[in-house]
Amino acid sequence: MSFTSQDAQAIFDQGFAPWVRALALTITDISPTSATLHMPITSELTRMGDVLSGQALAALADTAMVFACAGLFGKMRPVATTNLELQFLRPGLGEAIICTAQIVKPGRSLIFTRASLCAAPSGKEVATATATFHLPAAAAPALAARDTAQRTTP
Repeated sequence: MSFTSQDAQAIFDQGFAPWVRALALTITDISPTSATLHMPITSELTRMGDVLSGQALAALADTAMVFACAGLFGKMRPVATTNLELQFLRPGLGEAIICTAQIVKPGRSLIFTRASLCAAPSGKEVATATATFHLPAAAAPALAARDTAQRTTP
């Protein structure tokens, strides 16, 4: 049984902090290598000039990269953000932001990720992000077993 976007959405809706849920994120796609999330641009998330706040973009990027890690595992596992870097490219304008997060390199104790945040409907990239996540000791054996299985599969 695979980990679906509906499974991920249920985890988000039930288990994430209220202020993150207030972003009204929708998990539209999840796979072993990526996750895509949708965030509507609302008046609660904009600042002067109706520009989306950087804090909302940062929270979206971090959350999307956490779900990319969940897709890698095939279920939600605890990960800790060790660093998060955003590059703001242009104002976040439009109806929504679509964030696609990818696994760059999964390791035994660290997972490296990146994300692209694009405005909808224009499709213009408004920010990029990178993050590194630490796997608590309890999660690391599952990733090591997956790596071993991949190396031994013809």
